[in-house]
Amino acid sequence: EVEDLKRRGYNAYDYYNRNPEIKQCVDQIQNGFFSPGNPDEFRDVADVLLKYDRFFLLADFDAYMKCQEKVGEVYQNQAKWVEMAIHNIASSGKFSSDRTIEEYATEIWGVEPKLGKVACTT
Repeated sequence: EVEDLKRRGYNAYDYYNRNPEIKQCVDQIQNGFFSPGNPDEFRDVADVLLKYDRFFLLADFDAYMKCQEKVGEVYQNQAKWVEMAIHNIASSGKFSSDRTIEEYATEIWGVEPKLGKVACTT
C-alpha cells in the first residue's frame, strides 16, 4: 500500500480536506486548542502531518480509528481482553533492550559488543 501511495503521489492535504475528523484534529493542533497557554507549541506537528508526512499517517487514520473501535469493544469483555493480552505476551518472542543494543552495535555501528558485567566505581 505504501509503495502504491508513493507511486500515485501521496498528498496529505487530500486526506485533510476529505475527512472532517482529520481536519478538525489538525486544525485544533494548529490553533492551539491543546496548548492554550502557548498556541504555537504544537504547530510544527500539524506542519509535519500536512507537509512532510513521510510515514503516510493521514492515509492510515481511518484504519486506525476502526481498529481503536475494535479495541474498545474487546476491552469491555475483560475475559477476552485478558486472554488476548496473555496470548500477545506469549507470542511476542525475544525482545529486550540488551538484544536491541547488541543488534545496533553489530549491524549499525559495526562493533562487537563485549558481554559480561561492568564494574562501576565511584
